[in-house]
Amino acid sequence: MRKVLYALLGLGPLVVLLDVATDLGEVLLFVLAAAALIPLAWLIGEATEHAAHHTGPGIGGFLNATFGNAPELIIALLAVNSGLTEVVRGSLTGSVVGNLLLVLGFSLAFGGRGPIDRESTLTAFALIAVALGLFLVTAIPGFDGDPDRRSLAELALPVSIVLLLVYVAVTWLALRRHHRLHTSEEPGELDAWSFRRSLGVLALATVVTAFVAETLVHTLEVFAEKAHLSDFFVAAVIVAIVGNAAEHGGAVVVAYRGKLKLAAEIALASAAQVAVFLIPAVALLAWLIDPLALSFRPVELAVLAGSLAFTALLLWKGRSSRARGFALVAAYVVAAVAFFLAGER
Repeated sequence: MRKVLYALLGLGPLVVLLDVATDLGEVLLFVLAAAALIPLAWLIGEATEHAAHHTGPGIGGFLNATFGNAPELIIALLAVNSGLTEVVRGSLTGSVVGNLLLVLGFSLAFGGRGPIDRESTLTAFALIAVALGLFLVTAIPGFDGDPDRRSLAELALPVSIVLLLVYVAVTWLALRRHHRLHTSEEPGELDAWSFRRSLGVLALATVVTAFVAETLVHTLEVFAEKAHLSDFFVAAVIVAIVGNAAEHGGAVVVAYRGKLKLAAEIALASAAQVAVFLIPAVALLAWLIDPLALSFRPVELAVLAGSLAFTALLLWKGRSSRARGFALVAAYVVAAVAFFLAGER
């Protein structure tokens, strides 16, 4: 699998070249760009893991938070620059829902029956619940009138700052807890790159990701039109899945190898991280480009709340099973249908 991903890395430069030097159709460019982001997301995750091997858990956690979500962050900021605010919000909420239902569902389906870390699970649920509650503060005023008006973007500032402070505090406590409980992997499982090489690969992969994401964003509207899909659906489902490719593949592979606790942790931590770190980070960084209002649509909030409640109900006792996994995947299909029926605002 790793060899295939390494081979597919050539798609990134190829997409950039085709976009600049040819008149290739925008639909095909969108498909190629989406495919190219998958191995790039994997490479960013790989380089981050190797860098964290040298820095220890504290800085390693920061690197994972910063660069692990790099594809989604870049896509969101480029969409802000293009004025595609619905795409930005849809891709971010779609990412949380995708991790909660699709990634976690496949992980449990492949991992089967067994215990998961109940404390980490409940912490992730609590973080997403806090984020959802604060999103209501910025979203409800946007139900009427222009959802992108400046006053709503200004309202998002204190909400974003509070969420980032919560993220920093909870992450610090979680890292300390995991450090106490940590049992190292088998010796030699990770033949770490040098720190300089890790940062070099990380920087190069992030730059290529930026160029590929730019192609994805500027072809998204044409792709959506040709496919008879709304921009919102493409962002909330297709772009969200592509942006989370590293977490999707990693969690399922880890679950298949029998490390169910780790797989569940990847999916739930990623969902919580998007909610309390990535969304407020995008809202704050957007002020350097064009202020972004976190005026999520009712369907986004309803699907997010329903996904959280359903997942919490299934995993409240800290036990996994294939049936629970398939139930989560089925719930994601329902969520995707809701996003499809919602159409444009």
